[in-house]
Amino acid sequence: MLNAISTSYLHEFCATVASAANAGEGAGMFSLTPPMETALRQAISQSDAFLGMVSLLPVQQIKGQVVDVGDDGLSTGRAAERFSVEVGQSGNTYELIKTDSGAHILWETMTQWANSGAKGQWLNMMKAAISRRFALDMLRVGFNGVSAADITDPKANPLGQDVNKGWLTIVKEKSPAQVLAAATLDPTGNTVDSHKNLDSLVQDHINTTIAPEHRQDADLVVLVGSDLVAAEQHRLLEAANTPTEHKAAQQLAKTVAGKKAYIPPFFPPTMIIVTHLKNLQILTQEGTQWRKQKNNEDKLRFENNHIRMEGYAVGNHKKFAAIENVTVVDPTAPAQ
Repeated sequence: MLNAISTSYLHEFCATVASAANAGEGAGMFSLTPPMETALRQAISQSDAFLGMVSLLPVQQIKGQVVDVGDDGLSTGRAAERFSVEVGQSGNTYELIKTDSGAHILWETMTQWANSGAKGQWLNMMKAAISRRFALDMLRVGFNGVSAADITDPKANPLGQDVNKGWLTIVKEKSPAQVLAAATLDPTGNTVDSHKNLDSLVQDHINTTIAPEHRQDADLVVLVGSDLVAAEQHRLLEAANTPTEHKAAQQLAKTVAGKKAYIPPFFPPTMIIVTHLKNLQILTQEGTQWRKQKNNEDKLRFENNHIRMEGYAVGNHKKFAAIENVTVVDPTAPAQ
């Protein structure tokens, strides 16, 4: 149950949020002002370290042209008049869809928070709990989304596969040559068309899939599935005979093929993506964001929703290369 302290804190929290949106006291649902949209976008991006590295961008239209916010190749030269290249990509478009993020916090939880710290700490825990859940959902959908169902089924699609089309699906549909369906890692080299290690696999994929003008870009990073890192680290540690080799195995989760590596939250465990992090975009239409908050006495919980038009985009498809599923061959397994 809510005690007197948590009740007071909750009332102040709701009043502050409504006031910032220029909504009347006690308003349950209200649109966000431009400053609130910016503040909420910042709060969500800061609630998860990896989400803060991708591009969270406001746009004006539900459908439109994707703008490349990264390095789009050479823009220096000479021409008969002024030398200039277009920023953005012709034909690379986005489309937004109604998106509703909702979470609730039980009265018992809010009372425990109130009893364990000061008011400022309680308010921070409320903001962080709500923002972090919404932030992690954005990454779930970004890495795993394949469709946008009218009515989603979170039980059948726990990673948001039916919430929206994520980055991989978008590139597969619009630039299928940038995505390799499968590859094999075999440290023995006996499997046909296999690679002996992650470094060689990723470097080969960069050389054959990333556009030539971007292969040496300093901002390229490798996103790699946790299963692949674990298997490769195990192989390296088993073969390590010196401290230097042990250190190389431990550093694998930080660098692959000489590029900085990340294991993002909810990233498919056997997938690899090479790109610039700002190339991964989450777009929200300006003026469409609504907030709903309700202290539900019947269900003994505080409910919060963030409703908006939202979608995903990849700024430059030529600077994106993926392998959907990498199979690791166990060198100790008997031959089939």
